[in-house]
Amino acid sequence: MKPVIKYINKDQAKFFSTLRKRVDGYFKENQLSKFGSSRLIWKSMGVFALYFVPYALLLMDFLPLWAMIALSAFMGIGMAGIGMAIMHDGNHGTFSSKGWLNRLMGSSIILVGGHKSNWKIQHNVLHHTYTNVFEVDEDIDANGLIRMSPHAEYKKMHRFQHIYAFLLYGLMTMFWYTFKDIKQLSDFHKRGLHHGKQMDIKSEIFKLTLGKVIYTAYMLVIPMLVIDSVPWWGVLVGFAIMHFVCGLTLAIIFQLAHLVEHTEQPLPDDSGTIENTWAVHQLMTTANFARKNKILSWYIGGLNYQVEHHIFPNISHIHYPEISKIVQETAKEFGVPYHEYDSFWDAFKSHMRLLKELGSPQPKMA
Repeated sequence: MKPVIKYINKDQAKFFSTLRKRVDGYFKENQLSKFGSSRLIWKSMGVFALYFVPYALLLMDFLPLWAMIALSAFMGIGMAGIGMAIMHDGNHGTFSSKGWLNRLMGSSIILVGGHKSNWKIQHNVLHHTYTNVFEVDEDIDANGLIRMSPHAEYKKMHRFQHIYAFLLYGLMTMFWYTFKDIKQLSDFHKRGLHHGKQMDIKSEIFKLTLGKVIYTAYMLVIPMLVIDSVPWWGVLVGFAIMHFVCGLTLAIIFQLAHLVEHTEQPLPDDSGTIENTWAVHQLMTTANFARKNKILSWYIGGLNYQVEHHIFPNISHIHYPEISKIVQETAKEFGVPYHEYDSFWDAFKSHMRLLKELGSPQPKMA
């Protein structure tokens, strides 16, 4: 069944209507489109190169072993970049004003071993609608291995989670590729979670299978056939290194946006109501970090501006630096929280402290 959660607080309603009017005014005054521009086309070429240039060099099979290991790790960086800076905007429909280009860029998830429909349901529907809501937002559910919420069951092993969590973060995309996509497709179908019309489960099974076959063919089968300097298991080791780097990168970036000390995890009451408007809920549960770091922002697709992304998911990330000024000023005017960390490391340390706190039986935020 679909989750039934309502956001109600009439006193907060004016905040989002005012904010939206001001942001719309910014685009109108500057004659800008809310979609990505040619900047994203050039950026995509650079990000794809981070992934496919190392792949091509590996297939040429002329490098020493240490260099091949380094290239495998570098591919993980490129792989994460595709997910954050290309696929993410495409599947939000903000990469371009052209629907076919959004669909194409959104489908780049196939290149990194994922399934598009699953991602859109988990991210666009569950995460963006029910951010940090326990047992609904799957982004704060680690199947009991990591305690990401004060409302989750405590296990003795959680007292060490601030140490071992990062090992599990590195396994994230490998888990998606091998098991999670299949399980999610079945679960989402049973729960009736779909986009606009009833999901054709047979068609989705075919698309998922085809995507996995294509990915496995070019990432494992072709290298095993072409690269003679390492045995087949050496290719698997490189593949695992790439996924570990990618999973660790993706997990850390997303955790710094929601699982830090100042973000909240409110629970609905018995009637399924959260006593905030949806917009205020987004600001309470989300944090920005390192807004001045342009290189980081370029690479991660503006995901260090998570507040702006969550409040305006229909606007391309290239506009976040400017509209963040409007969001911050409006939040201050209405007394709404605007969580922010000055640097990546400040946010990272806050995430570490939160993991350690949640590793105690009775965390302070419970």
